[in-house]
Amino acid sequence: MDRPVVAILMGSKSDLPKIQSAVDTFNDFNVPVSVRVMSAHRTPDIVSEFASNASAEGYKIIIAAAGGAAHLAGVVAAHTQLPVLGIPVQGGAFQGLDSLLATVQMPGGIPVATLAVGSAGAKNAALFALRILALSDIEIRAAMLRFSQTQKEKVIAADGELQAELIRQNRD
Repeated sequence: MDRPVVAILMGSKSDLPKIQSAVDTFNDFNVPVSVRVMSAHRTPDIVSEFASNASAEGYKIIIAAAGGAAHLAGVVAAHTQLPVLGIPVQGGAFQGLDSLLATVQMPGGIPVATLAVGSAGAKNAALFALRILALSDIEIRAAMLRFSQTQKEKVIAADGELQAELIRQNRD
């Protein structure tokens, strides 16, 4: 896979550190991703054109990250038939609550899958996108299975360490 099949759009360049975990996750899975700055309010024509042409350009999923009024995901979803995943960006006076509410309250007929506020939401957006891609890509499916197994092994190891630590504490 050489061409990006996932586009990450963010409302402001300053959002990049807040969504970096999504970019890193795609890099970890060797899935190329396109990262762009587009604003639902300042560049609505560019957002509309990008979303309208995304499928023809080879994209399969669009992730839209925005703070404040967070209209980016909804505007994108209104102009494409591709799956749109919304990341409410944390910050501002309400620490992302306004972004969450704006992203999650799409009217019927304009679907946007909304992830958690913050870096966990960014990482989960990437993992959700990878699960969608894994439906038709055996290599990504295998990588996702390895990822899940690694997560399981880390939890089992952490529990083993905790149990050993508690036994040592009880001896003292």
